[in-house]
Amino acid sequence: MKYDYLIVGAGLFGAVFAREAAGKGRKCLVVEKRNHIAGNIYCEEIHGIQVHRYGAHIFHTSDKKVWEYVNEFAEFNHYINSPIARYRDELYNLPFNMNTFSKMWGIVTPREARDIIAAQIADLHITEPKNLEEQALSLVGRDVYEKLIKGYTEKQWGRDCKELPSFIIRRLPLRFTYDNNYFNDRYQGIPVEGYTRLVEKLLEGTEVRLNTDYLEHREELNGLADKIIYTGMIDQYYDYSLGVLEYRSVRFETEELETENYQGNAVVNYTEREVPYTRIIEHKHFAFGTQPTTIISREYSSEWKKGDEPYYPVNNDKNDSLYAQYRAMADREERVIFGGRLGSYKYYDMDKVIAAALELCGKEL
Repeated sequence: MKYDYLIVGAGLFGAVFAREAAGKGRKCLVVEKRNHIAGNIYCEEIHGIQVHRYGAHIFHTSDKKVWEYVNEFAEFNHYINSPIARYRDELYNLPFNMNTFSKMWGIVTPREARDIIAAQIADLHITEPKNLEEQALSLVGRDVYEKLIKGYTEKQWGRDCKELPSFIIRRLPLRFTYDNNYFNDRYQGIPVEGYTRLVEKLLEGTEVRLNTDYLEHREELNGLADKIIYTGMIDQYYDYSLGVLEYRSVRFETEELETENYQGNAVVNYTEREVPYTRIIEHKHFAFGTQPTTIISREYSSEWKKGDEPYYPVNNDKNDSLYAQYRAMADREERVIFGGRLGSYKYYDMDKVIAAALELCGKEL
């Protein structure tokens, strides 16, 4: 065999494995069907602005080992994720905190906020939530639900909240402090040179073939390596033989505007159902940019169909059961190892992808 490992997909999981394998003297070939590396964290530099082509990616973790690992390959800035929610002409801070409650009800103390939320929940008399709407109402009350959850969630999932299962929202964190930091993780930031450069450094010294669809050339490519690390869709690998796993997809409308500052924040969620997009990203604010123009992306959630880019797995009982059947098939493979977001049918934060890749490296290398 020419290579020790054929790695399918040049995203974060595959790139970390390639880096660690190379460090152990293994020879890898990475094949990627897109015309670029870095998967969904791919950034394209336009007029000095790092544009997150597949949606906002903010690195955050409490795993010191993972944080130290990524800092070997990139310098991170001190960006803190503090999104804004826009409901009609009202602006609210996220996550739900005292700034949110003060704006919504004109109150100033945590006790006032707790009392209002508790009273609204008590008035609803929901004991066993039958759907997502009842689950959310039983956690945060009517005002927060109606203005900040209902419309956004219905756009995300393409369904009325009454038609969605309650387990989608197991909890909704309420913070009774004036803290707009969305994440509780100890470490947070964005690579100064963008995520593409981070992945480039991970892949240094490894052969990469772009515009190469593994599944179209499976037999030929399999003949090149002893083992395969597969980070694509697990059901597609098996030609959907047991059925199709469901995903939500996202469409982006990106444009450059002749203004220095469009919305004053990197992320603004639009929580009305009537506004067709879920949020607008202004990319320069991830890096505290001062360019004379700006670039924004509107995000539209949609049902996934074959040929679309899969983003979020629909982890309900039906899909989890189907995935378990595919997983059983995968576990019987002698040469193929499945990993990453699509190979595991799991929504992974970036730090969890890296941790999973490093765990595999520990076992495999």
